[in-house]
Amino acid sequence: MDVDTGITSEVFTIKSETKLIDIFNNIINKKSEACLNYIDSLNLDKNTKIVVVGTYFTGVGIVKKLRKKYNNILLIDIYPHLKELLDTDIGGDYKKSIEFSTSLELINSGDVVIDTTGFGGLTVEQSSEINAEVFLIEDPVAEDNDRLLKDKNNIHKRINAVNAPNKAILKTKGIDTKTSGTMTLTIGVLTNALHESQKMEGVLYSACEMGFFEEVIFKKKDIPKFINLINAKAMKISTINPFSCDDLIKTQLDKIESKMI
Repeated sequence: MDVDTGITSEVFTIKSETKLIDIFNNIINKKSEACLNYIDSLNLDKNTKIVVVGTYFTGVGIVKKLRKKYNNILLIDIYPHLKELLDTDIGGDYKKSIEFSTSLELINSGDVVIDTTGFGGLTVEQSSEINAEVFLIEDPVAEDNDRLLKDKNNIHKRINAVNAPNKAILKTKGIDTKTSGTMTLTIGVLTNALHESQKMEGVLYSACEMGFFEEVIFKKKDIPKFINLINAKAMKISTINPFSCDDLIKTQLDKIESKMI
């Protein structure tokens, strides 16, 4: 446990050992593991062509996970700078090459197609052009607790438009967030942990190191800066009674479930 004195010697600052990137990767791993288990259950050849559409962040985790067992993987994203995420620790490490392209026309080259593009991603028309053995799509909605987001969600139209004998939806939920995005879930983990920390006796206040990283990634297109920011310890608490705030984070992460439906 990382403990330091606060403004006075009677008040302590406790910091989580858990970093922001650890939370990201815990969530990404749940998603990618669900995809891997489903694909493994189909007993596909190790050279089956797998195309993953969308990098941020589910996609990068899926390709890194699948590349450990499958040889022919292509990651497609319209943002070329997101290729840099393959060389970071986001989504885990990988030892073998992963092909990257910005051409959506290559989607149809896959025997397995995995769509992680969510809201505003692939259209129903684009989905109707997919002919594959397997089609998986990530549901961007988590708990169905927002009418507007639920009405906006078109993944069922997209999956119905695809020509594939094997279809499934990746569903991730558990902490009452509106969407299932890794960024949303990370913020949910931290805000819930902060809320729980305020119930602890002796706590003055709590804070987390989370920022609006979407601007760094998509506006500034500065992946190294993003990686530097998320290597910060996730949570800090001012208290007169030190305790491990990592337990608060773990409790929230343990509630998150990702599965194929």
